[in-house]
Amino acid sequence: MLQRCLDMLAPALAEPGAVVVDCTLGLGGHSEALLSTFPAARLIALDRDKEALRLSGERLAPFGDRATLVHAVYDELPEVLDRLGVPRVQGVLFDLGVSSMQLDEADRGFAYAQDAPLDMRMDQTTGMSAAEVLNTYAPGELVRILRAYGEEKQAKRIVSAVVREREKEPFTNSARLVELIRDALPQAAKRTGGNPAKRTFQALRIEVNGELSVLERAVPAAVKALAVGGRIAVLSYHSLEDRLVKQVFAAGAANTAPAGLPVVPERYQPRLKLLTRGAELPTEEEVAENRRAAPARLRGAQRVREDVG
Repeated sequence: MLQRCLDMLAPALAEPGAVVVDCTLGLGGHSEALLSTFPAARLIALDRDKEALRLSGERLAPFGDRATLVHAVYDELPEVLDRLGVPRVQGVLFDLGVSSMQLDEADRGFAYAQDAPLDMRMDQTTGMSAAEVLNTYAPGELVRILRAYGEEKQAKRIVSAVVREREKEPFTNSARLVELIRDALPQAAKRTGGNPAKRTFQALRIEVNGELSVLERAVPAAVKALAVGGRIAVLSYHSLEDRLVKQVFAAGAANTAPAGLPVVPERYQPRLKLLTRGAELPTEEEVAENRRAAPARLRGAQRVREDVG
């Protein structure tokens, strides 16, 4: 949905001096397209993965000082902008979830289709790995994580098997966990929804990286950083992310005046205008070309008013 993101941000990025933030740099594909499409714009790009920053730095080197790459998690956007002396920006892009690089590098442990160390940290220099979560969390906490972050209906079955097996030997690799999940699930549960391990892996990844709590802080901060007329586009890849984005955008686009006022004061007027009706989905052609695009959901909004009071 790259072209749709570019089209959505375009009205805000045409003027000289426009600043656009790519909050999820990855391998730099979106950033490269932004810099190429909007030659008058300056880019600030964030990523918590140092290897992604190194590789994208090589990719974006031809753009010189138009691109500023920062090692940071995207909820740190206000601090990054303050440090760079940028009070407001004209565009923000989020492409959430796991980058293709992280999925394809076996030793990162994100993919359930290949055996790898159970790591799943986007920044491998900090925090607990997925193996540590599996081996040390209380059973009740593991059940909560699988239900809340993976929407896994068989969470109790899976956790019971995990607890039983980790007492024999701690978990270290993904293949053992995938096999355990296959054995723990009833036949009916294995017949629907693709790989039976995908919901558990999603839940562990979200927990390890604090993805939802980070997103809860990041999207409102990004909206606040927008200048009037600025635009934000967010690509989500599961319902939990999309729901958070929808709530922030809906709140910003709402009239908050008490009922019955004959004239609505400015402080109650909406701050955002929605640019999408619901969430936009990828086309069949794009999914055929890139199956990883299938779950993508795009929402966009434009800043139409300053905060008042």
